[in-house]
Amino acid sequence: MPNSIDPTTTAELLARVERESGRTPDHSPLDAWMRAAAHACRAELAERMNAALRSDREAGAKRVHYLSMEFLMGRALSNALAALGLEPAFREAARQAGRDPGEILEREPDAALGNGGLGRLAACFLDSMATLGLPAFGYGLRYEYGMFAQRIRDGEQVEEPDDWLRDGNPWELQRPELRFEVGFGGAVQGLAETGTEALGEPRRWIPSERLHATAWDFIVPGYGTRRVAVLRQWQASPSQPIDLAAFSRGDYAAAGAAKQAAERINWVLYPDDSTATGRRLRLRQEYFLVSASLQDLIARHLEDHGDLQSLGAKAAIHLNDTHPALAVPELLRLLLDEHAMSWDEALAQCKAAFSYTNHTLLPEALETWPVPMLEELLPRHLELIYALNSRFLAQVRAAVPGDEGLIARVSLIDESGQRHVRMAPLSIIASHKVNGVSKLHSELMVETIFADYAKLLPHRFCNVTNGVTPRRWLAQANAPLARLLDQRLGTSPDWRTQLHRLAELAPLATDAEFCAQVQAAKAHNKQRLAARIEHELGLCVDPSSLFDVHIKRIHEYKRQLLKVLDVVARYQAICAAPEQDWLPRTVVIAGKAASAYAVAKLIIRLIHDVAAVVNNDPRVAGRLRVVFLPNYGVSLGEVLFPAADLSEQISTAGTEASGTGNMKFALNGALTIGTWDGATIEMAEAVGREHFFIFGLDAVRVRDLRAQGYEPRSYYNNDPTLRAVLDAIASGAFSPAEPDRYQGLIARLLERDTYLLLADFADYRAAQVRVDALYRRPEAWAERAVLNIAGMGAFSSDRTIRDYARTIWAMPTPD
Repeated sequence: MPNSIDPTTTAELLARVERESGRTPDHSPLDAWMRAAAHACRAELAERMNAALRSDREAGAKRVHYLSMEFLMGRALSNALAALGLEPAFREAARQAGRDPGEILEREPDAALGNGGLGRLAACFLDSMATLGLPAFGYGLRYEYGMFAQRIRDGEQVEEPDDWLRDGNPWELQRPELRFEVGFGGAVQGLAETGTEALGEPRRWIPSERLHATAWDFIVPGYGTRRVAVLRQWQASPSQPIDLAAFSRGDYAAAGAAKQAAERINWVLYPDDSTATGRRLRLRQEYFLVSASLQDLIARHLEDHGDLQSLGAKAAIHLNDTHPALAVPELLRLLLDEHAMSWDEALAQCKAAFSYTNHTLLPEALETWPVPMLEELLPRHLELIYALNSRFLAQVRAAVPGDEGLIARVSLIDESGQRHVRMAPLSIIASHKVNGVSKLHSELMVETIFADYAKLLPHRFCNVTNGVTPRRWLAQANAPLARLLDQRLGTSPDWRTQLHRLAELAPLATDAEFCAQVQAAKAHNKQRLAARIEHELGLCVDPSSLFDVHIKRIHEYKRQLLKVLDVVARYQAICAAPEQDWLPRTVVIAGKAASAYAVAKLIIRLIHDVAAVVNNDPRVAGRLRVVFLPNYGVSLGEVLFPAADLSEQISTAGTEASGTGNMKFALNGALTIGTWDGATIEMAEAVGREHFFIFGLDAVRVRDLRAQGYEPRSYYNNDPTLRAVLDAIASGAFSPAEPDRYQGLIARLLERDTYLLLADFADYRAAQVRVDALYRRPEAWAERAVLNIAGMGAFSSDRTIRDYARTIWAMPTPD
């Protein structure tokens, strides 16, 4: 990419700032600078988007359509400036106006379009699809408030609206010409009986509620190419803005009810589904997304190809988890009812087009929908699900006659209790490929939750291990290390697009000068994080201490609670022998708990209670600090990943599908302490298991222990350290104002300990002793850090997308 400063571009940027703000650049506010720079990038990106769409149409190219409820994009300006080669001109323009480029970049809010790993993965994929030149659309919803902004009050999580669109979004392009009707409710008319599908007979759904879906485009640049990807987000509006008759008679609530019902779809990502109204809203969101997206891609396909006979050959439709699974009956409906295809033709097109990624091994996390709710909101789709199920079960009975137990297990309808539609099986039987996201996850997927389907459809299942984009998670997030890599590796070819070149660093792991430079970059990043902690929390931490970082969604299986037990054990040991030479350690935790997840929110409170005691105990004297950084998101991650010395990947083995945070940590030179789980296994195999701190039960031993009858209380009885930790928490040592606050939490561990924290505690503590010992040898620690970086070449999302293109989407990509 060009590094020289273009004076013409610099002048254009200065002129744009003055034109848009109405002030000279040196007096324009930082927000105006940010918007003007974004608009300059957007104008170039729009030209590239139009050129790409034209060339793809002329070439008859196949396209990827990636359907996801989340796209956690983060800030876009720095990434766009780098991809477009405008960064030098931007910095020079800011310098001429006496502005700090870094302060301008900080004025951009994070796009609140996602929550965690699933959404960040989708964002990485768009970046890689653009960089690799793959014709691609991402499809999502334009959330007005995202999930929520996490605030901490008296140690407790409080959810507030994340009003990221308050001042507008300088990146998006409204596309009012792209508007589609989406229906809900009503009835189905035609000759078939209700609840069955009489093949060949006309059926017509007459919705009782009709909404409009309008497109807003966010353009994602590729790096080192003029190609882009398009994230198309849908905004809901009512077909009739207000009920004027109700308004005229003074019933203003009724007058605006339809408008509010439509707009509610775009309010919040993942509304609380602990209530029936919350589940209804989530179902409406999911159907709204898939209906608008499929109508859009069909319209584009007809414009490009004239008919739908080639839809499956020219449109790869990928379901990112089961949130978009309603795309299956919706595409069948559109092809059968709107485009007069036969059932066999329509199903063939569906199977050719659809593919599905599973992201969880937890049976309770597999999405289902009550049959009565689907019957009320989407009656035609329920008919089609029944019809699809009937055909599938007939095939199963023919293949495995007499096994009604198998029929019950693989049916799309769960008949136990209230009848539910199973969305993962729906995605499986209508797709041509189903993939897991790490080698272990894909193996366990076909051995456990989808074992019956894997036996019936053995060639449908495959693996594509996740990856992360090095443009965002190294080049942008870690400028000191990126500059060092440029010096050592050069940029021809650029390691940003050829991440396998990191392997060239392995011989430098014993080069004292290079290791010192890597550690100097780490020290810079730790200073930056320490300054942020002091600014946000008023807490001073020692940048030379070991930075031990656990950042994930707060969930019992991710075992933040195990990290807390370790912290308490370390605290108790320091208090018992304060005169010893304890290695200073700063423990940083970040992550959000779902608003209805009471146990996860209680764990956040425990973290804060433990931090309040540990950080204020004079016996500790700063040798142990506990930090919880609120409102974790992409921009905070860009500070945390480069600063970490130790990456905590401690989920119960067999529960973490893949992880991508593990990759971001290692890519930035952190060492990993973790279970033998998810993609951590493949990372350890690439780097060398001896360079990881692996502990605890593996997935096989977890399964065996549970089968034998796990008794967590036996670990409590036989381990004095564990007993002292649990007794302290349960007795109120960290919550003196409310001594019984955590009694229920500890009782749960002692009675059932679903995620085996007590079974893994002793080995986790032993691994942490090995961590301390190595960190006391800086040269040896630096050597392992370099080897970790050198082993991350395979974990680029570019490699992941090449694997998808080759294995699943049948699309060519450059080597």
